[in-house]
Amino acid sequence: MTETARTAAQSAGKPPGLRERMRATVRTEVVEVAHRLFTEQGFDKTTVDQIAAEVGLSRASLFRYFGTKEEIVLGRLAESGRRIAEALAARPDDERPWEALRRSFDVLTRMNEQAPEQTLSYLRMLQETPSLRAGHYEKQRSWQELLVPEVARRLGVSPDQPEDTRPSALAAAALACLDVAATGWVACEGAVPLAVLLDRAMGALEEQPGPA
Repeated sequence: MTETARTAAQSAGKPPGLRERMRATVRTEVVEVAHRLFTEQGFDKTTVDQIAAEVGLSRASLFRYFGTKEEIVLGRLAESGRRIAEALAARPDDERPWEALRRSFDVLTRMNEQAPEQTLSYLRMLQETPSLRAGHYEKQRSWQELLVPEVARRLGVSPDQPEDTRPSALAAAALACLDVAATGWVACEGAVPLAVLLDRAMGALEEQPGPA
């Protein structure tokens, strides 16, 4: 191992420093306050100045933590994407890629079960606010990029072969099913568990009935 690689490995293994922990704490507080205000007033009617004042930050300071108001809402999606990718990589190697993708989404369904009302409010806001819908789409595109390499590995192909569209197709289809299930979950006000709706959506692509 080179000295540079050794230093990088040692740095990766270090716990976050005080500054990083303080920054994470402030970000968490901003997100919690902002989501409460968004729920009470709506996304468009809540201003950055309101959020900053309640957290005890200046407007300029808040923008050092989040580049835009939308990013306060969408920031958590990046972490969700990483968790899904990690869950996919941890699935058994002999599991079919489609089943492995479905099971990797369990990290989201379990989170939703812990705080269903909060998650419903969050997803409803994503679906009803045009600027957030666009940002959500872009975040999910980044999820697809995280999932494709592992799907390709399970198919025994290289993710760098653009002529083999199967890994991207499977990842994109699975995420589309997740989006459809989430939309249905919000529409029925959580009456049917998200996991059940996701099973139905992804199961429909497996059945593919022939003509009568």
